[in-house]
Amino acid sequence: MTTIVGIKTRDGVVLGSDKRASKGFFIGSKIVQKIAKIDETLAVAIAGQLSDAEYIIKVAKAERRLMELRRGFSLTVKESTRLIANLAYSGLRNYQPYYVELIVAGVDQHGPHVYAADMSGAITEEDFASSGSGSPIAYGVLESLYNKEIKNEQAKEIASRAVSAAMERDPGSGNGIDVLAIPMIPKEIEV
Repeated sequence: MTTIVGIKTRDGVVLGSDKRASKGFFIGSKIVQKIAKIDETLAVAIAGQLSDAEYIIKVAKAERRLMELRRGFSLTVKESTRLIANLAYSGLRNYQPYYVELIVAGVDQHGPHVYAADMSGAITEEDFASSGSGSPIAYGVLESLYNKEIKNEQAKEIASRAVSAAMERDPGSGNGIDVLAIPMIPKEIEV
C-alpha cells in the first residue's frame, strides 16, 4: 500500500512517493525510501513488497552494469526497464512471484521516458504514471494538471500534489513525500 508517481517532462523526468510502509493495518515505518536511484540517468519508484523490489533493483543494477561493460555503452531506459521487468517476470514464472509494481523513469539519447512495469513482466511507456493503493486519487491530479510542455520544476510540484492528495484519502499512503528529478543529459556529455 503506497502511492508512487512518474512524470515525463520537456527537460527530464520526475518521480514522487509517500514514505509510509504498512503491514496490514499497522504502520511499519514512516521513513521508507521508495525511490531508488540506479545511476545519474535512471531511477525506480517502488510499490508493493519492499524486500522484493529491493532485490530486483539490486540484481538489475549489477546486470545492467555487466551489460554496459560488455557492450561498451549504456543501456537505454527501455532496455533497462525490460531488464527489470524480466527479473520481475522470472519470479512469477518460477511460482515465486515478486509482489511489486514499479515505475522506471530516466533519460537517454532518445529523450526522457517513464515506464510502468509489474510482476507480469509487462511494460508500458506513459507521459505520466501512478501505482499503489493511492494511485486512483493521484491519477485524478495528474490528469488535471499534466501537459506535455511542463518542465521538471513544475512536475515536482505536480508529483507532490498528486501524492499529497492520495495521502488525504488512502490509509496506505502517508508520512511525507519524496521527489526526485532527473534532468536531460547535455548533448556534449552524452555517453
